[in-house]
Amino acid sequence: MEIVFVRHGQPEWVRDGLNVVDPPLTELGHTQAAAMAAALADEEFDEVFCSPLTRARQTAAPLFAALGRDEQIAPWLEEIGDPDWHGTPAEMAQAAYEELAARNADARWEGLDGGESIRDFTARFRAGGAAFWAERSMERADSELPIWSIAKPGARIALVAHIGTNSVAIGHLLGLEPTPWEWDRFVLNHASISRVEALGVGDGYTFSLTKLSDVEHLGVDQRTR
Repeated sequence: MEIVFVRHGQPEWVRDGLNVVDPPLTELGHTQAAAMAAALADEEFDEVFCSPLTRARQTAAPLFAALGRDEQIAPWLEEIGDPDWHGTPAEMAQAAYEELAARNADARWEGLDGGESIRDFTARFRAGGAAFWAERSMERADSELPIWSIAKPGARIALVAHIGTNSVAIGHLLGLEPTPWEWDRFVLNHASISRVEALGVGDGYTFSLTKLSDVEHLGVDQRTR
């Protein structure tokens, strides 16, 4: 089994000096998305899904088109919930992120004031992922080691989502304990492609990270994060 994780293209987080919640892609973001779609156009996937948020859907649109598929949204891929600061000064969000980064490690689990806590997001996302994989007959074995039972080891799935969701998913598949800084543990550029492959062991499968934040399909001047 190979799972291909795509991060969305560059979003328009700020417009006219004001914060934008659930932002669309910038012009560069659309360019990045098109290049990503071209890079994956010749690959075969059993399934392709995207997050319900605008930036992920717009990134996935050229990929669905290139593969001749209809859009498939997976609600569990939604990124951590932001505070309701749409239309507020951009400096407000910047200050909030700086305050979060300055906290002691355990306090970071609470996340941004007014937003979904990182602890709740991690639990919500892992539960959604467990249900998603179980529907595809893939389950974590009752073992201290990250061993999985996979009914279709040849399956290939592409997921177009976010830095938080992709990082938590990759860490979970690799058997890593979550931290409140998953966004920083795995550095994923906009429209980057990361790959995780199942590796057979005697009593099941484990996962190997074969590619992280591949941006070779983007020009040097098109690479952002």
